[in-house]
Amino acid sequence: MKISKLLNKIYLSILFIFFLSMANSLSENNPVDIWNIDKKQIQENSENNESISITERNPETEKIDVFNMQSKDNSDLIKIDKTLNSKEIEIIGLYDPEDFGLKIDMWSNSNGDQLKYIFSNLSKMNLSKDASELMNIVLLTNAYYPNKNISEKDFLKIKSDWLIKHNNLELIEEYLIKNNILNLHPKLSKYLVDKYLSQSELDKACKIFLNNSKPIKNNYLSKFNIYCLINSGKKDEAQLIFDLKKESGFNERYFENKLNYLFGYTNEIDKTISEKNILDFHLAHKTNPEFSFEPKENTNPLIWKYLAASNLLYQTNEIDLDELEKIKLIEYATHNKNYLEDDLFQIYKRFQFNIDQFLNVKTVFKSLTNIEGRALLYQSVLLESDVNKKIELMKILKEAFIKDKIGGAFEEKLKDLLQDIKLDQISSKHTSFYLENINTDENKQTKIKYNDDLLHQSKLIKYFNEDFNQTKVEKDLNNFLKKIKKDKKYSLSKKDIILIESLKSDGVKIDKKYDNLYKILDSEMPTDIQVMINNNESASTILRIIEVIGQDELSALDEDTLFFIISALNQLNIDSIRNKILLKVLPLKV
Repeated sequence: MKISKLLNKIYLSILFIFFLSMANSLSENNPVDIWNIDKKQIQENSENNESISITERNPETEKIDVFNMQSKDNSDLIKIDKTLNSKEIEIIGLYDPEDFGLKIDMWSNSNGDQLKYIFSNLSKMNLSKDASELMNIVLLTNAYYPNKNISEKDFLKIKSDWLIKHNNLELIEEYLIKNNILNLHPKLSKYLVDKYLSQSELDKACKIFLNNSKPIKNNYLSKFNIYCLINSGKKDEAQLIFDLKKESGFNERYFENKLNYLFGYTNEIDKTISEKNILDFHLAHKTNPEFSFEPKENTNPLIWKYLAASNLLYQTNEIDLDELEKIKLIEYATHNKNYLEDDLFQIYKRFQFNIDQFLNVKTVFKSLTNIEGRALLYQSVLLESDVNKKIELMKILKEAFIKDKIGGAFEEKLKDLLQDIKLDQISSKHTSFYLENINTDENKQTKIKYNDDLLHQSKLIKYFNEDFNQTKVEKDLNNFLKKIKKDKKYSLSKKDIILIESLKSDGVKIDKKYDNLYKILDSEMPTDIQVMINNNESASTILRIIEVIGQDELSALDEDTLFFIISALNQLNIDSIRNKILLKVLPLKV
């Protein structure tokens, strides 16, 4: 068998390594028993290598477990010292702390109970883009784990849960591959490979295993790895791992039947389809040339996406209008973004209605089936010429979708319909609906317009982009304050004070004669955040800032909130993050 040949090679390799290691002793005519290496020598070698310990083995009873090099999790030939292993996993991440003005021990003073409470609150929020960006920074910056009232396992789970919720597959992939941490994050790893496979991107799903150098402990990931090896043409390696996996007690007939077909051991097609997970479902598809599957409403969303990505769903132009159950499934799938909205609305356009039904659409649609009612409303929207009546019909149609809990099936199409209507054409009672649903792509505000009449919009803000040197900033700031002191009409805004306090925090000096231009109240900083700052809990402080920002973008925060956020970052000397925030909230952008 292929496995025997591979094992023979491995035995020979091990013996060769032993003989090389004893070469010096043999050259001095000192007999060496390679099966009974002196324990003292092993201990000395272990101490020299800081953390590698070799356990004694009985050659008569012990088997060399090659499979354990990839997936078995109950023993290792070489055990890494716990201390060294701990140091390795305490600093996994993506970003250099210095890039954001942070430190590798930024979690050291954090209280785990408090962290769990904050993370629990954050998990219930749909964080804004700005808040999410800060969350990525604080969780993915290389740093030692917090160790007070929180375990490494709990902290890793927090990271996994956030990355899964944030759903940035490229970020997850980079995090897992760069740190080689499949075993530390099995849930996150499974999430990534399942997501990619559901999109029919098998190469991306398998990429996570390519450079993995550690044993794969999770059973599901181990099976996925075997399939990836087969798919990449490495059948011998896949067979070796699978055979040894079976020897260790693995027994899944469904998976084995599919693999036997892929290995080419049988031409008999196993037509059974498992929906247990996306890998099992994919194997059913790949091992059956005549694969066919009709999803139901309760079918796993990943399988729905896989069917859509693999072009295995119904062709909408072939669906009979009497097949209302199939159309209902398409509505559901469209709601979950597995069908294009255009495809669904093409079906709606195929329904036939008479003139009386169009004239009395607002009452007639209620007497029809839900699907036919939506079709009548949609066609009426297309036929209506009066702008306000058209919008009123759109609103009724939107409510009909929401009532059946498929509101996501009428989002893009609604935006497209509203695009042809201008705001000044509609009555005030429809304004709110129009603004909530119109496709309002925000203009990219990349150009900064400087306003030398306002301190916080003046060219002084260039300093936070490192465009000014400190000497020039001191001169310009004092000149501006001189002008303000003379101008009785100018009143310093909170944003002006934010700019001044940030410059002072960076060592920019202002003349004492301007000290009385404004006052800062102690009550402006939330007490719990100030306590964190006093304890040098930098990471915890950032988390509280994220919690304060919540679902709002930074530009939407009031000046008082911005003030204490910037003040907190100033006190902790986290200048890089502070500068990013300042450049988002201070300049006038056009």
